Amino acid sequence: QVQLVESGGGLVQVGGSLRLSCAASGRTFSSYAMGWFRQAPGKEREFVAYVSWSSGTTDYLDSVKGRFAISRDNAEQTVYLQMNSLKPEDTAVYYCAASAPYARSVLTYSTEYLYWGQGTQVTVSS
Repeated sequence: QVQLVESGGGLVQVGGSLRLSCAASGRTFSSYAMGWFRQAPGKEREFVAYVSWSSGTTDYLDSVKGRFAISRDNAEQTVYLQMNSLKPEDTAVYYCAASAPYARSVLTYSTEYLYWGQGTQVTVSS
């Protein structure tokens, strides 16, 4: 069982930056692939970023490539999402998620994740 708690959201102006954090409980955090998703009002939840359990592989939504970076610190049991050059269309509730242990492929669908945080609001104002 894994419990996830996001933090770091807030209100930022266009072009600004935020770093989201997702703190995980449980003794096997290092075995879980982690993802970030977001959901804007009236829209489906969408994949944003992925990092493998070994940190060897990352993947991103095309619209955030070059602006967002996912990373993890297994010693701190935390996954991060650094968001730069923020745009109004990045406004959403951001969720972190954990997969089953030792997932072997890049996971971009929400149904591939077992555990979810409660979400943190990111608002980009113009």
